Amino acid sequence: MSDLDFYIVDVFAIDKYSGNQLAVFPEAGELPIAQMQQIAKEINFSESTFITGPPSAGAYPVKIFTPALELPFAGHPTLGTAWVIQQQLGQLLEMVELEYTAGRIPVRFNYDRGQPEVLWMEQRPPEFCGDLSADQLAPVLQIDPADIDARYPISQVSTGLPFIIVPLQSLAAVQKAQLQLDAYYQLIAGLQAQSILIFCLQTLHPENHLHVRVFTHALGIPEDPATGSANGCLAAYLVRNGYQGQRSINWQVEQGYEIDRPALLYLRADPHKVEVGGRVVLVASGRWHC
Repeated sequence: MSDLDFYIVDVFAIDKYSGNQLAVFPEAGELPIAQMQQIAKEINFSESTFITGPPSAGAYPVKIFTPALELPFAGHPTLGTAWVIQQQLGQLLEMVELEYTAGRIPVRFNYDRGQPEVLWMEQRPPEFCGDLSADQLAPVLQIDPADIDARYPISQVSTGLPFIIVPLQSLAAVQKAQLQLDAYYQLIAGLQAQSILIFCLQTLHPENHLHVRVFTHALGIPEDPATGSANGCLAAYLVRNGYQGQRSINWQVEQGYEIDRPALLYLRADPHKVEVGGRVVLVASGRWHC
């Protein structure tokens, strides 16, 4: 097989070398699934994406792989892949649609001086898949049950990929949390959600609304620097539970600071729609020798 073009971008970036890294292969239609997985493992980013053909009924078919497995949907790969498509076409597109196993996701563009500024994806309608207790999550996160904000539930939520959403009382609690892996794998064995998002109102930067961490060991990623799918679930959770009295939000979220990949995500949500936005920065491009 001939060599393939690829791009490396940082998504939910504050500047270059921040946010979440992504490799995008725009012309991967001839690649076997097993080779896509091998490439994703070789790159070893949280995810890599492969555009497997031209648009069908207006949407580009895309596959997403972590170093360990294929995903039905993920957030930062959606924004990064849409950005690469727009750059390759060289047009001021209003929207690009991507087709995943989980369904079709539209991505809309805002431009500044002819270049994409913030990209917004509209995620699928949220599904709430059951609640868990503080006594179940505290030993997994190696925190005290009192560190968990008892005013709000611990919920499994999906907007295409399920996550356990855990509200914590303080920034200190978020920062000290670490997975106890035996307890973690015991917990998720019987659950739809395999990954955990923890969050609090205290932030490192006053302009932001929430501080977030996401643990995704089961997907082959110990901690994710910026997680669009999880933050979409978080946005839906906040609205459903009237977090801080809000039934709609337009908030900024900081993530990735604990692993030295600071990221900024924008959340917009109401009872009818969940959107997650962020910036994309090109880092590199080249040829992959197949």
